[in-house]
Amino acid sequence: MGIKPSYIKNLGNALLAKQREYFSTSFDENKVQLGASAIISSKRVRNRVAGYITRKVNTKRRS
Repeated sequence: MGIKPSYIKNLGNALLAKQREYFSTSFDENKVQLGASAIISSKRVRNRVAGYITRKVNTKRRS
């Protein structure tokens, strides 16, 4: 675990604001969707953003 860097949060929040309907509660599906909707050259950054989006979607769903 740990603290997420601000660039991960900013990118994740921007994508959720524009394309919320494309993201689900599954990390693997979000990873594939990020490959289609955003140009992220680093696999590590893509996975971190996908994990952040998955976490945000899951917490919104529970509330």
